[in-house]
Amino acid sequence: MRAVVFEAFGEVPEVRVVPEPEAPAGGVVVAVEATGLCRSDWHALAGHDADVQLPHVPGHEFAGRVQAIGSGVTGFEVGQRVTAPFVYACGVCGPCRQGNGQVCLDQRQPGFTRWGSFAEYVVVERAAVNLVALPDEVPMPVAAILGCRFGTSFRAVTQVGRVRAGEWVAVHGCGGVGLSAVAIAVAAGARVLAVDVSPRALELALKLGAEAVVRTEVASRPRIPAPGEVDALALAVGVAIGGQSTPVANLLTIEGTPDPTPSTAVPDLIQELTGGGAHLSLDALGSPETCANSIQSLRPRGRHVQVGLLPPALGLPAVPMHTVIGRELEVLGSHGLAAHAYPQLLALVAVGRLDPAAMITTRLTLDEAGPALAAMAERPPSGVAVIDPRT
Repeated sequence: MRAVVFEAFGEVPEVRVVPEPEAPAGGVVVAVEATGLCRSDWHALAGHDADVQLPHVPGHEFAGRVQAIGSGVTGFEVGQRVTAPFVYACGVCGPCRQGNGQVCLDQRQPGFTRWGSFAEYVVVERAAVNLVALPDEVPMPVAAILGCRFGTSFRAVTQVGRVRAGEWVAVHGCGGVGLSAVAIAVAAGARVLAVDVSPRALELALKLGAEAVVRTEVASRPRIPAPGEVDALALAVGVAIGGQSTPVANLLTIEGTPDPTPSTAVPDLIQELTGGGAHLSLDALGSPETCANSIQSLRPRGRHVQVGLLPPALGLPAVPMHTVIGRELEVLGSHGLAAHAYPQLLALVAVGRLDPAAMITTRLTLDEAGPALAAMAERPPSGVAVIDPRT
């Protein structure tokens, strides 16, 4: 089969011809029709994950059709439309028995512990607890991004973050995970404020229903606006939602300095725009700055959910625990979505309550996938990029 392969960390992956996988006992082989390009794949390429063994095929969110079925697998047939979460659970450990396969004690991950989905075929192990049948109403590219970004955000916002209608939700980082969180929080009736460095990403957040956006420049320490300066810099913008023009408050550019200490400008602005701070805030990027800013932007008794990866290889973030204690905040982590929880999410997508397709901005061939992955650190796509391994 053709697959995207890298043989050294940090190199530009290339398409190679490698052996086609066989279906293991209890598992299946899926012919991949769509797979997402995710920041987590870049972490694997950069060598931030100790489980990645070279040579390696990245890719961990995908959809396709069953190509081959291993011994002991029942309930699925060749040609059936399927997807799977990025954590292959065991189904028998303590967390799995409690319904928390996303934190399985014996988890296996395509694109990390196993070869992944930037290929014509990928293996799904332990199909009984990990393979998910797709309704015909859900297109393959949409189903592909449910496996990591949208599924992860769905659980992070609705289950871990316990969002409630009318609450303010701040989303720090508007890549695929962040935009998914925006769409899900809006669908839940929350008021959403999105933060990013990219005007295009913020434009997408507005189209998905964000009520306010904050634009920051790439800098470790933003300049704190002087009193009254926020109003002077604010721009009145609007977005058409459901045929009506909805006002959106305060698109702000914060100028930075080379000083690498964390910024207090973004949290202060969020406190002002939300009338006291977000009820729920998510770091959907994964950096020391966005982690700290997310926590600092919360009102008392607020909830921070860490979704973006913070690999130890990049340094451990300085979590502002004085703020956590003083405001009695909850600091939570969220890691994927178990396969058994997919039907609820798929039903919302199938009836149009959630529209992940609105976030897909780039479509790539398999030959384009390697260079695009290598460029993610410097030139991440606005929105979501989806790869078709058949092209």
